[in-house]
Amino acid sequence: MENNIIRNISVDCVVFGYDTNTKSLNILLIKRYLESKDNSEILADDYVLTGLHIYENETLDESAARVLKELTGLTNIYKKQFKAFGNPKRLMDEKDLPWVKIEEFNLRTITIAYYFLLKTEDVNLKNNKHKAKWFPVRELPKLGFDHKQIIKEAYDDLKIKCLSEPIIFELLPDKFTINDVQDVYQSILDIEIDNRNFRRKLINKKYIIPLDEKQVGVSKKPAQLYMFSKDIYEKIFQKNYLISM
Repeated sequence: MENNIIRNISVDCVVFGYDTNTKSLNILLIKRYLESKDNSEILADDYVLTGLHIYENETLDESAARVLKELTGLTNIYKKQFKAFGNPKRLMDEKDLPWVKIEEFNLRTITIAYYFLLKTEDVNLKNNKHKAKWFPVRELPKLGFDHKQIIKEAYDDLKIKCLSEPIIFELLPDKFTINDVQDVYQSILDIEIDNRNFRRKLINKKYIIPLDEKQVGVSKKPAQLYMFSKDIYEKIFQKNYLISM
């Protein structure tokens, strides 16, 4: 069965990746380059988010999952739909019009924006057909369309959500230290956190499970390892929710 696309609705995906080596929050962008066929004039030379039209026979979530899989090869990654962008002029910048014409985008395209959370090490960018590249969230290159605004709003939403839900564990390995968790929070929020207060609060969370293991292969004193229990967190959340009712 042929998949017919809807020409004026798309999904754009902000892929956040945490680099455990540099302790930085990054965004995965793809290269956009276009030359004029007549005189080799450079019409576009920047980076954009990955976005595709949706098919008539799929949900928005399925479209976003398809975009992520095509870009990274990954499935079953945390995602959130956070906003629709429908400014009538969002695709009408002079630098964007040649690209829009070639890619056959409807000028009145409304995009549904998602963001994903993953670890940069889980994505193999070697020979990536989109020439995808990680950029630190606070050191982004020149961007096309309204993607600077989309990224800003995704990042703002992520900062708020990470303070109310334990989504940062999507960015960490299964086993981690307290310092690892602190590093992720500091990377997302761009702040310094008091180590002693943070450690005391975190280890008192029932869903942070201490393991009978310590770090290996480190030059300094190995630290205690922990894991996040999603089952325990959900039970606590449901109990608190019912009480608040």
